[in-house]
Amino acid sequence: MTALNVLMIGAGGIGGYYAAKLAQAGHNIVLSARGEHLEALQANGLVVDYEGAVTHHDLPAFDHQALMRTYRADDFDLIVIALKSTATDSVMVELSEWLQGGSVPVLSLQNGVDNEQRIAREVGEQRVLGGLAVRIGGHITEPGKVYAEGVAQIVLGAWPVQARNDPRTGLLARLEREFTEAGIPTRVTDDIHYELWRKLVINNGVNPLSALTHLDTRTLTHHPEFGKMVYGMMAETVQASKADGVNLTERDLDEMFDLISSFNAIKTSMLVDQEKGRPLELDSISGAVLRRCQSLGIEAPYTRTVHALLQHRNVR
Repeated sequence: MTALNVLMIGAGGIGGYYAAKLAQAGHNIVLSARGEHLEALQANGLVVDYEGAVTHHDLPAFDHQALMRTYRADDFDLIVIALKSTATDSVMVELSEWLQGGSVPVLSLQNGVDNEQRIAREVGEQRVLGGLAVRIGGHITEPGKVYAEGVAQIVLGAWPVQARNDPRTGLLARLEREFTEAGIPTRVTDDIHYELWRKLVINNGVNPLSALTHLDTRTLTHHPEFGKMVYGMMAETVQASKADGVNLTERDLDEMFDLISSFNAIKTSMLVDQEKGRPLELDSISGAVLRRCQSLGIEAPYTRTVHALLQHRNVR
């Protein structure tokens, strides 16, 4: 099988780990990054610590201006966006003309349920693949170095749903096969919107509360009081899904709570961002839930309280 040519936009803990796995399997990977992280990638390569196993990868890395000068969008078989959701809008604006000059599919591996729609406004729905990273934690430990842990699965599918005779079907089957063979357990779904909302149930349950309390996921879910708050914020997310026509159930709620309760004790991405003084993905996680609850005319007291406290802390 011919190697995939993949552009990984965002080489942090999640994007860096997946890029390294694909490169190890013989695929051609290009990274985009910025600042000190980019300088370290260009000087010393990407170092990945996956649960204590450290690997080194010399991969081409560019900022976006250099990327657009060096490559056409269609030099790639797939563009993966693994950035924080807070960066989606600005990156889409920056890369818009370059992306519109090609036909390459774009896969979002980001938190939230709004990224695919934003990407589709630039490239059209027919080029968008939705995706989520499941049971993985990861972050940049220092410039050029990332840490990741967990099973690190990927679920992906045609956005917003996979239609009969969808032209993306063949690519999705290839990605499922190639990613899995590279050591990334991957599953294709015909309803990625549903899967994204299930992931948001977990993200809204633990990300904001972890940033507020500075506690890891296991401590939160097993705490006699915070565990109830996690479950409550997850339940509010299940209710919010109805605004998008994704009718999650109590079974989904219990499955997601059991999943995060049994997962490794990890620092959430929002907690890492809080510690490093970076912008939080509040708008794409708790904000997304609150907007939809408001549109439905229902209350979300757990989410609203934690969201307000974090906003207050981060604007002082």
